[in-house]
Amino acid sequence: MASSLLAGLTILMIGDSHLATPDYLIKSLHDNLVQQGAQVHSLGICGANAGDWLKATPGTCGGAERRGTEKPVVLGSKAATRPIGDLIKADKPDLVVVVMGDTMASYTKPAFPKAWLWQQTTSFAKEIANTGAKCVWVGPNWGTEGGKYGKTYARVELTSKFLAANVAPCDYVDSLKFSKQGEWATVDGQHLTAPGYLAWSKKISEEIVKAPVVTSIKK
Repeated sequence: MASSLLAGLTILMIGDSHLATPDYLIKSLHDNLVQQGAQVHSLGICGANAGDWLKATPGTCGGAERRGTEKPVVLGSKAATRPIGDLIKADKPDLVVVVMGDTMASYTKPAFPKAWLWQQTTSFAKEIANTGAKCVWVGPNWGTEGGKYGKTYARVELTSKFLAANVAPCDYVDSLKFSKQGEWATVDGQHLTAPGYLAWSKKISEEIVKAPVVTSIKK
């Protein structure tokens, strides 16, 4: 694993609820990146949208933070985003990994919130671009339809296509390519069971290593 393109890189990983519980991606994906030789700092805030990372914004349902090989720290009611510019200035990461999409898909709303989503996504991506940091954005997976968040395959596909077109300068990782609809079991339609998070983490890390921004860092 030490020959990985990620060896020696400093990675800042931020995102929504998929990173906000100790046995979600903040465990499996974080572990995977560390095992490939990266120094990783992860911060997941449940319910956070892209625009929430432009200023300190309290989480709506908790969060977690993790550094290196330490165990994730559950933030509870203290969970809040930190401005992405401040995080990048503090960590000086070679790579920023963003895991976001489900929270912004507005599954329970009849209309796709295109204008709001465009503003959220582009203002956040611009803030990353202004720092000069390299970035990979991981989009949502299929999950399963229904559940308390009202997830639908049609809406998650629409959200993923929208993000792919609007997250530049970040490279986009399309998680819909990794599984068939409903293949990965969920606990509530949106959050996966443990095997699903393991499978998703493996696929994400494979894509990160292949991402043009990562190969350009190593040139």
